[in-house]
Amino acid sequence: MADAALPDASSLAEQEAEYDRFVRENLRANYIAHFSHGMLGMTGFRIMMAPTFLPAYLFMLTGSNFLVGLGQALTQLGAVLSPIMSASNIEYRKRVLPVAIRIGTAMRLAILGLALTGYFLTGSLLLFATFGCLFLLGFFMGQQRVAFQMLLSKVIPIEKRGRLQAWRNMAGGGTAALLSYFAGAWFLEQNVLGNGYATTFLVCFILTSLGLFVLFRYMREPEPPTVRPRMSVRERLRDFPELLGDRDYRNVLIAQLLTVAARISLPFCILYAADTIELDGAAIGLLTLAFLGADTLANLAWGYIGDRSGYRLTFIFSVIVWLAALVLLIVADSALPIYLAFVGLGASMSGYMMSASTIILEFGSRDDLPMRLALSTTAETSVATVGPLAGGVIAATLGYIPLFFISIGFLIAALTILLLFVREPRNR
Repeated sequence: MADAALPDASSLAEQEAEYDRFVRENLRANYIAHFSHGMLGMTGFRIMMAPTFLPAYLFMLTGSNFLVGLGQALTQLGAVLSPIMSASNIEYRKRVLPVAIRIGTAMRLAILGLALTGYFLTGSLLLFATFGCLFLLGFFMGQQRVAFQMLLSKVIPIEKRGRLQAWRNMAGGGTAALLSYFAGAWFLEQNVLGNGYATTFLVCFILTSLGLFVLFRYMREPEPPTVRPRMSVRERLRDFPELLGDRDYRNVLIAQLLTVAARISLPFCILYAADTIELDGAAIGLLTLAFLGADTLANLAWGYIGDRSGYRLTFIFSVIVWLAALVLLIVADSALPIYLAFVGLGASMSGYMMSASTIILEFGSRDDLPMRLALSTTAETSVATVGPLAGGVIAATLGYIPLFFISIGFLIAALTILLLFVREPRNR
């Protein structure tokens, strides 16, 4: 825990200068550590979270649109309160890495659980265990997002974060895209090890675990001159209105919530595609390749635009691409436009993820950053919890097309707020 006494102004300035020197002197090592961790971790997590394998697996287990939505919702439900717990657990610490490693390990064990239940369980027990693993995956994912973004903000200067994330995501996404095609065309088609989906999840566990080890072994974390005093979660919740007092941050958060609400249709894009093309293992692999390949290539553009012009602009562009992809999917009557629509979805998802997570780092003070990340993540996952459930009900009762139009409405509202009511934080 940090000392309660605050340093005087001159001492604080010297400590801030020393902190900055540490960051600059260790930038190369931390850049490589974050790149390696991100490349390996992104490979596994992108395959896990792509709107192809997991929805298709849940639909294979249940045959129900509603239960596909329920499985996705449980992942988000696990992440509703855990970000606040994570922020409360790290904001008073001068070293975040040990906590981040424990959270990352638990998250990877949830992925291993998905693989093992697929191998060894059947029937209702398999379904309940799968849903339990998805809940735990979300629970630790919400904590990891806060902890690892906090680490990024400590060791990578703001003007280099976009490029790091761009090249990291490009390497990880490219590997994930190739592996996803291989997983679909071989793991699923040949039912490798008796369950192609479980084998895919096992590979994701191995890759993400290797990435976590690299970060643990090579990252060098500075200790900041000041941190917040330790407070209970209940006490920190009372500070949320103060954080929301920043108008631009508040409007970014609203746009973020609307954009997350638009994900209501994302798990059902792969099921809608089955109405036009045959959805065998090879097709699932190719659609995932289109999604993750576009995610990979677009990251370079998002990262450089963000570093040069700010992440408000990348947020706006990603929403526009997302809108175009949904419209193309609706009017598609053959395989080619469906694949192009998944290209657009992949590019927009990478732009949204980079924009939403990075722009938050540019509001407010460093000491409040963990709780600001937690507030944004909790708000996002609260909406994301309801979204898949509502999407499952709408898809089951009204069909996929009305579901896509609802998503389009949310995206238009988010775009309007970003254009008219949010200033670029670097220009304030």
